[in-house]
Amino acid sequence: MKTHILAATVVAAAMAGINPAHAGEPAKAPGIRNGAAPKQEIRLERVTPEYWRVTLDNPPFNLFGPETIPQLNSVVTQMESDSRVKVVVFQSAVPDFFLTHYDFVPPLSATTDIPPGVTGLPALPDNLVRLSRAPAVSIVSIRGRTTGVGGELSLASDMRFASREKAVISQWEIGGGLVPGGGPMARMPRLIGRGRALEMLLTGEDISGDLAERYGYVNRALPDAELDPFVDAMARRIAGFDKQAIAAIKRLVDIPTLPSDIEIGAEWGAFLDSAHRPQAQQSIKRLVDIPTLPSDIEIGAEWGAFLDSAHRPQAQQSIKRLMEMGLQTKPDVEKRLPYYTGTLAQ
Repeated sequence: MKTHILAATVVAAAMAGINPAHAGEPAKAPGIRNGAAPKQEIRLERVTPEYWRVTLDNPPFNLFGPETIPQLNSVVTQMESDSRVKVVVFQSAVPDFFLTHYDFVPPLSATTDIPPGVTGLPALPDNLVRLSRAPAVSIVSIRGRTTGVGGELSLASDMRFASREKAVISQWEIGGGLVPGGGPMARMPRLIGRGRALEMLLTGEDISGDLAERYGYVNRALPDAELDPFVDAMARRIAGFDKQAIAAIKRLVDIPTLPSDIEIGAEWGAFLDSAHRPQAQQSIKRLVDIPTLPSDIEIGAEWGAFLDSAHRPQAQQSIKRLMEMGLQTKPDVEKRLPYYTGTLAQ
């Protein structure tokens, strides 16, 4: 969710110094297809009218890019408007990856040309805010690497369950000199506490499913073989209850817990401001200090702050170096992204 600008400023700057074949053939980068209809990266299955599954399927790394935004928007819109759906489970079809970072290759215009959503926020923060507030319950089943937009989608969902052996969770952006733009500074401290949120946001390190459970990031970490049956059974149980009661309970829980539009916008603005400050770390820390739940404005602020930080020469150079190492092309780089971002500081 994070690279409107990274797409343009970095790929324009970074591509020039990367592989000439990549620069001349953007259609071969993951997720990009010149002249072709957008690939269906998100599949919606109605298990029953009340219980839906959403499968994230953009191999090899489950990147999230401008083509994915309208597909997620379609799912959220249907969750808001369908009178029968009660619970929606998000899962991945890509081995080793639940959902990762924003695709750095498409041009900036591919993202900025998408109009704001119904909340007035940019399209991706809008989708995530509306997902949280939808009358249907959202559950993520985390198996594989979850970072960037993957973490932000997870935090915006109502419940999170993880594979004990296979879940790997992080917010990687600090390693590239970026401020996350999809709301983790607004949501994470309220979920796991200020100190642990800062630990994840300021180190970019991975946490396992077990540690995520101890931190309170996920509801439960389960043995991998038990994850799907457990989530399915819970979803079917919820789907059997009264929708009006489900929506009312969600709405009342949302009041003291969900971020406001103002908070979300504040984060977005802080993201933009971080481009003009020496250290993105200070931007993250300031946003985590906000004592109340994030508003749409705060989430919007993160989005803006991410875009702004992407203009910084340091961030452009970091992303260029990461792409030279194999970001978006080599599985080892995607699986061990914290290690590779750590080498940038050496």
